[in-house]
Amino acid sequence: MLQVKLIITGDDFGYCPRRNQGIVDCFLAGAVSNVSLLVNGSAAADAAKLARRYNIPIGLHANLSEGSPVCEVLKTNSSLLNQDGFFHGKMGFRTALSKGLLKMSEVKQELKAQVELFRELTGHLPPHMDGHQHVHVLPEVRNVFAEVLEEYGIKYTRVPIEPGLHNCDWIPPSLMDFYLGVEEDSFNTVDVFTKHGIRWADIYIGLSTMGRNMSVSSIQSAIDSAVLQLPPRAPRSGTVTIELMVHPGYPSVPPVGGCGEGPDDFSQSWERLHELQTLIKPELQSHYKSRNIQLCSFKDL
Repeated sequence: MLQVKLIITGDDFGYCPRRNQGIVDCFLAGAVSNVSLLVNGSAAADAAKLARRYNIPIGLHANLSEGSPVCEVLKTNSSLLNQDGFFHGKMGFRTALSKGLLKMSEVKQELKAQVELFRELTGHLPPHMDGHQHVHVLPEVRNVFAEVLEEYGIKYTRVPIEPGLHNCDWIPPSLMDFYLGVEEDSFNTVDVFTKHGIRWADIYIGLSTMGRNMSVSSIQSAIDSAVLQLPPRAPRSGTVTIELMVHPGYPSVPPVGGCGEGPDDFSQSWERLHELQTLIKPELQSHYKSRNIQLCSFKDL
C-alpha cells in the first residue's frame, strides 16, 4: 500500500496575533503540521516564540510583495518599492517584473535578509522556504531564489502545480487566470530548482481548496484524486509526499496586523475562520487514518 505523508502548511504565520492564535489552535488540534513564517509580519517575533513553545515545525514564507522589506538599505530608494515606500503588491510586483523594473540584486539582498532575520527569530535556518503570493516561481526571481536556498543549504520549497486544477469549475475566471499563470510559472521553474538540488513535495494542493472552497469533501477528493493520478516524478510505490497549503486563522481586526501597511482584505475575511473550522473537523482526521495518511513536516522527510 502507498504510504502518504501529508504536510499541512499554515501560511502567513506572523501576520497578526489573531492569525498566529488560529494557526496554533490548528496545530494543537492536529489539523496543521507545519507553518510558514512571514518575517516582516507585525507579529513575527510572537509567532517565533509560539513555535518554540509548542514545538511547531517552522519554515520561511519569503515576502517580496506585501508590506515593507526587512533589509535596512532597501527601506528607501529601492526598485522593490512603490511610491508609498511599500512593496508593489501581488499584481504590482508582477507588472514591475514584466516591465524590467526590478533589480534582481535587490531581490537577492532582501531574500538573504529575510533568511537571516528568520535565523535571528527562531535560532535556526528554515528547513523549507517558499514565496508569499507565489512570487518565488516568477521569471528571474526563481533563479535568485534558488541561489539563496542553495547558499544557505535550505533543501525544500513549494512548486504550486496542482493536479486537476483545470477541472475546478467553481473557481471564478479571474482567479483561475491568476492560478493558471502561477501553474505555468511553476512548470518553468522545475528545471531551475532541480539544477540547484532543491526538493519539494511530490504533490501540491491548495489553490482549489482555498477559503470558501475549502470543505471536508474538497480536501478529501483533492487528496484522493491526486494520489490516483500521480505526477511523473512521484514514486509509484513506497512513500508519496503531499503538501496542502492552508490559510487558517481568526480574522484580523484593523489596524492590528499586516506587514507594514496594516491587514489586507484576505486576512480580515471570514474565510480565514472557515478554513480553521474545516481543518479541525474530526471527520478529516479519520479520513487521514483510513487512507494511511501520516501528517508530518518538511524536516521529517
